[in-house]
Amino acid sequence: MTAIVQNLVTSGVFELDGGTWDVDNNVWIIGDDTEVIVLDAAHDADAIADVVGDRTVRAIVCTHAHNDHVNAAPELAQRTGAPILLHPADRVVWDLTHPERAPDGDLADGQRITVAGTDLTVLHTPGHAPGAICLHSPDLGVLFTGDTLFRGGPGATGRSYSDYPTIVKSIRERLFSLPDDTIVRTGHGEGTTIGAEKAASSGWPEA
Repeated sequence: MTAIVQNLVTSGVFELDGGTWDVDNNVWIIGDDTEVIVLDAAHDADAIADVVGDRTVRAIVCTHAHNDHVNAAPELAQRTGAPILLHPADRVVWDLTHPERAPDGDLADGQRITVAGTDLTVLHTPGHAPGAICLHSPDLGVLFTGDTLFRGGPGATGRSYSDYPTIVKSIRERLFSLPDDTIVRTGHGEGTTIGAEKAASSGWPEA
């Protein structure tokens, strides 16, 4: 059985560099009737746990460690027993939110995470954050991009630990090589496709 993808939108506050912004986050739950992974445990552990139900959570995967993507991760991990996985380059960002609680495991470029018989491959895509990753599932034809790529272009790079030329390089070299019909599921807002964003990328500012 191929995994299915569920979307939960949670709301809260993004905090960085002394600023605060109200945000809605996409939480992605990928799996079947018995097991799932949770991608980006944002804001509301209760709401995420309600959607998961009695299914086993194999991992809580973080696309990056900005607080609005990880603030519910420790509580969800405590409730489910699932490990929190983060790319080690983002530990400096993680520690801004959870200095007292380390992630449980590292994500690495090329690593495969399997749930419900479906493989998802980790793609290290720095730029929005140094340890930002995307998850690609050829079987599902889906790419989960966190805040690396949105409908309309790259994620924000105007704050600490981010860099515009780096995110553009990540997108062009790692993501635009995927099939054009790949569905992009983002960290905020509506989805898109690789083909649509590739076609629009000629209008991006120079890196």
